[in-house]
Amino acid sequence: MPANSNNKDHLQFAALAAHQLKSPVGAAATLLKTVLDEYAGELTPKQKDLLSKADARMEQALGSVRRILDIVQHEALSKKGEWSADLVAACHRVQLQHADAAAARQVTIQISSHTDRALVGIGEGSLTECIEALVSNAIKYTPEHGQIVLRIAAGQNDTDFFRLSVEDSGIGIPYEDRKNLFTPFYRASSARDTAVAGVGLGLAFVKALVEAAGGTIRVDQSELGGAAFLLDLPRVYQQEKTAAETAAEDRKRKVVIIGGVAAGPKVASKVIRLDPMAEVTVIERGTFLSYAGCGLPYYLSGIVKEQKELMASPLGMVRDPVFFQNVKRVTILSQTEATRIDRDKKAVEITDLASGRKSNIPYDTLVLTTGATPSIPPIPGSDLPNIFTLHGVRDAEGIRHLLSAGKARDVVIVGGGLLGVEMTEALVARGCRVTITEKQPQILNILDWEMARAVDHHLESNGVRVLTSTLVQSFRGEGRVQEVYTSKGTIPADMVLLAMGVRPNVDLAREAGLELGSTGAIRVSRRMQTSDPCIYAAGDCVETTDMVTGRPAYFPLGSTANKQGRAAAVNICGGQDEFPGVLGSTICKVFDFCVARTGLTEDAAREAGFDAVSVLTPSPDREHFMPGARMIMLKLVADRKSHRLLGAQCIGPGQGDKRIDVAATAILAGMTVEQVASLDLCYAPPYAPAMDNIITAANVMKNKLAGHFEGISPREVKKKMDAKEDIVLLDVSTIREHEEMRIPGTRVIPLGTLKSRINELPRDKEIIVFCTISLRGYEAVHILKAAGFRRVRVMDGGTVMWPYEKVYGR
Repeated sequence: MPANSNNKDHLQFAALAAHQLKSPVGAAATLLKTVLDEYAGELTPKQKDLLSKADARMEQALGSVRRILDIVQHEALSKKGEWSADLVAACHRVQLQHADAAAARQVTIQISSHTDRALVGIGEGSLTECIEALVSNAIKYTPEHGQIVLRIAAGQNDTDFFRLSVEDSGIGIPYEDRKNLFTPFYRASSARDTAVAGVGLGLAFVKALVEAAGGTIRVDQSELGGAAFLLDLPRVYQQEKTAAETAAEDRKRKVVIIGGVAAGPKVASKVIRLDPMAEVTVIERGTFLSYAGCGLPYYLSGIVKEQKELMASPLGMVRDPVFFQNVKRVTILSQTEATRIDRDKKAVEITDLASGRKSNIPYDTLVLTTGATPSIPPIPGSDLPNIFTLHGVRDAEGIRHLLSAGKARDVVIVGGGLLGVEMTEALVARGCRVTITEKQPQILNILDWEMARAVDHHLESNGVRVLTSTLVQSFRGEGRVQEVYTSKGTIPADMVLLAMGVRPNVDLAREAGLELGSTGAIRVSRRMQTSDPCIYAAGDCVETTDMVTGRPAYFPLGSTANKQGRAAAVNICGGQDEFPGVLGSTICKVFDFCVARTGLTEDAAREAGFDAVSVLTPSPDREHFMPGARMIMLKLVADRKSHRLLGAQCIGPGQGDKRIDVAATAILAGMTVEQVASLDLCYAPPYAPAMDNIITAANVMKNKLAGHFEGISPREVKKKMDAKEDIVLLDVSTIREHEEMRIPGTRVIPLGTLKSRINELPRDKEIIVFCTISLRGYEAVHILKAAGFRRVRVMDGGTVMWPYEKVYGR
């Protein structure tokens, strides 16, 4: 039916109201963002959280204003048939958008439809606005633990409309109020009796939109006990497909992806963007899709408040099957296991884990993103309750439950890799006594020993016990784990986290006859193709290349998985893209320490055949006189022959990430330390020292390679001390610095008095000079050599980076 004058009046009023609200709401949103970005002063975490929520609400308000204006200007008064929208898809979008509000009230929103698609003659914005208004009302007026159902059906006797019924189990609408319910500013008596705010314009606006599209709306009693809003919208029939359209549909690229956590969703999203006609199906054994596994420690600590945030897009949309179907147009088969690949028939055999039903899915291109599985050695008792791997959301929920219930006082982390070390802060923050056991001589094998040892000290200063060279022999307990037996004694445990690394999931690939690499992962080309050109692979299941050595490598990282997934998708769609490999760039947060590395460690460089040279350089991350300046400790590794930078490591509370990123770029470009020292990096006192930390480290390396001074590492010094060699350890710090932090057995002569006291030093002994950070040690060497001393060396890193026993205070 045509829009009547009342409808036009309602729409014009809505347009006027929206136009008047746009400016003040927009201004308020800008002010909120200014405060949130801390331009007006630092905020507490709680203030920031509340303001973030207010900011999100303001964005919703602006979105509503924009939609209303768009509806009025472009859609609402259009003639029937000029616009069409999919009623089923719109319901799913609204369900997704209101999931948070419904969950907060423990109200379920269900969609019941006998068809996958229902085209109706109304603009998409108008339709969404109508459904949103009705669902929002249903949530507001439905008590906790209630139910909302959106039913979609063809009109009676298959007439020319589709019916949407929005039903709830709420307070309902008295019969005498129903005839006036769609009148502007009218509120039903049942609504007025509640504490829910409202002005009575929403339903009038919905009616105007529906009738403008030629439809009708009325209200009735719901079978659920509350209200039922019945919308009849004109049906739009699709034209019969032409032969060319049918042929084009038959030519649609069929891409099947096995695995839906990191690389899989990336491949799916990119394929759809490059080839909108492609049919993309993701097979996922679990129930959670595209979650940020690296964020689990922060979810356990409470920094990430809700589980869904780990599965949400940057705009807050939860990436569940509905999201991928409606937003990405990707079919998700969750709780479905791929059991066999038939390469001859180009099909994947799958099993529905709920029903046990088997079927086959054909593919033009298959992508394996099967990920990795935690390494769990056969330790007796490892099947006891309260032992977790933190591999996935379910383990995280189990851990969080124990922590919330106060049932995990003593926690043992088996394995000192990235995951185990990252978990410590979250556990300590929840009041746990934490012990890390590591069978190797050091934790964090991504670092060289002395760097890892400094992280040890930092963990211990935060109450974490670190036991290296310690083998776990068994887990024991009655009904749950209670003790961990190790080669160094027994450790009490209410909870155990197994963090001993992962192994690639390659069973499907192996059984399909695909080639595996020397690391045990799937071998792929730089285009991410396996030994079968119709099958690609990406993520934690594949082998990659170390870009420094050119050797095969296995680096299961989320960043790597996403880059590989993108490259695979581009090539699947006919493009030309390559993934050249990795440098092993890694970073983690250990309490207030940034721990990062890229390229080769010193040990790895020597193992690869390089004549490795290293330097240790601690210094503040910005000008020392600036508030907030914090120490970072850098280690560079270079090749003595070519002077090429091979690797970099950084630890400390300062901004180490950007220095490692610079180093990663330099290593990839094949730069020498001389070139790194000449980089034109940004300088301003609040952000960096005049000579940035990495430039200083490169200059120290230049001097060492040029022979301007001879350096010695702390490990070499310790060997000399243990061997009782007759050496002099000379600290040229100030007396105050020396008393605050010193190495046992050292002699102190401040640099300012060295020339006048030079005769106090023996000329027949080796003198190893240092200061707090060894900058003055370098100057002291020149003074001593000018005075005729020949056996003089500078200890890298100074007292700050001495990884052994130190004495603090007077």
